[in-house]
Amino acid sequence: MQGKKFYQEKLFIQFQLSDYIPQDNFYKKLKDIIDFDFLYTLTSKYYGSQGQKSIDPVVFMKLMLVGYLENLNSDRRIISTSRMRMDILYFIGYDLDEELPWHSTLSRTRQLYGEEVFTSIFKCILKQCVERGLVSGKKQAVDSVFVKANASLTSMVEKEVLDDALVYTQELINNEEEVPIRKLPLKDRKVKRSNKTHISPADPDSRMSVKPGKVTRLNYLAQVSVDTRKHVITHIQAFQSDKGDAYCLPELVHHVHNNLKETGLQLREILADNGYSSGKALKFLSENNIIAYIPNSGKYKFNRDGFTYDKSNDSYICSQGKLLTFRHFRTDSHNTYKIYKTSVKDCKNCPLKGNCANSVGVKALEDTISKHLYDEMHLRMKTLKGIKMRKLRSSTVEPVIGTLVNFTAMSKVLTKGIKLANKCMVMAAVAYNLKKLVLTNKTPLQKLRPKIITYLKGITDFLREWLFNHTAYIL
Repeated sequence: MQGKKFYQEKLFIQFQLSDYIPQDNFYKKLKDIIDFDFLYTLTSKYYGSQGQKSIDPVVFMKLMLVGYLENLNSDRRIISTSRMRMDILYFIGYDLDEELPWHSTLSRTRQLYGEEVFTSIFKCILKQCVERGLVSGKKQAVDSVFVKANASLTSMVEKEVLDDALVYTQELINNEEEVPIRKLPLKDRKVKRSNKTHISPADPDSRMSVKPGKVTRLNYLAQVSVDTRKHVITHIQAFQSDKGDAYCLPELVHHVHNNLKETGLQLREILADNGYSSGKALKFLSENNIIAYIPNSGKYKFNRDGFTYDKSNDSYICSQGKLLTFRHFRTDSHNTYKIYKTSVKDCKNCPLKGNCANSVGVKALEDTISKHLYDEMHLRMKTLKGIKMRKLRSSTVEPVIGTLVNFTAMSKVLTKGIKLANKCMVMAAVAYNLKKLVLTNKTPLQKLRPKIITYLKGITDFLREWLFNHTAYIL
């Protein structure tokens, strides 16, 4: 017989939210694993002792995580989605009949808290990943990605015009008169927009940038470091998008080193693409005893065809036996170069002059002052391990970045300013690491790891004591 369901709302119902959340639900597991009570102490300095009560810091941070876990980059959508999800309500500690915070409260609280609050959460989750055995710390793969800023290219104005507008606005404030706003005269000539000449008043920290085959936009640059063991993010940071990868590398490595050091791990190797190759970056890594696997950029040349370097005299010898001696230095944003040249007299009657000498009639070569570091890197990348590390980098960090952009609401930041952009990126990384922490089950070896370490320590202590007691007898 055909059934037919009739629905009529009950006036009273006995309901307990936890009874309807499955044991294998992600948010139920997450609530059992993570304890955010330390946030009360960490955020206490942002509140006074009187006045209306604010949103609970733990509730705020859990709602932020919900946004990134559910790929929601809008505060309105976070609240509306949470209101309709029982598992999320259970996670943030609300019942069905409780009113959720207003969406603007999330925006104000995000601006109120300093970056150290969000960084502390990231380090807390990273520490748990280390304890679970998901992080080795030895090898870190780094890469970057452009993240769209909350501003349009059409909002950009010339910096001179913006300065004039700010001065005029300040004059109005000082005079305290109601004067109609005048339009500032624009220059007759058309000026090509660039980061040097134009800026966006909507988000002054954003910068124009583009990748091959893509559209030019106002972006931020997210630098990401990923551990090669289980692809856990060990650091993420926002930079202005006109900064090169090589410029960002020393600061990125410094933070990665500190994050790992706090968990008892040591950074030893860095894997990166050729965008991170520069004399300053290689020198920094060498001085800090970090082995790098970074392909040299396209301008680098290991050998000079037809020229031999004389190390004792710091000069080159051409195929015709003429010397190219050191003349002067040249510096750009990444490297300092040594310029070697022949004399006009040397090249005057040379049969190769037409294909070799420049318009002045001399042959010039240039080498970076860090050429020995580039040569060392070139030889290292030719080894079997170097080839393996190149493949390992692309298979480690690139999928992580793809997940961050496509599934954790990091394709665009809806905030203004680099500090708020950095908070958003850090929370996206926290959400990613939480998924790793919750969804990665312990292997039998990982479960026995603490017992194995204790057993080996006991054997080591026994052998040390035995040797100490019997050394004199043996001698």
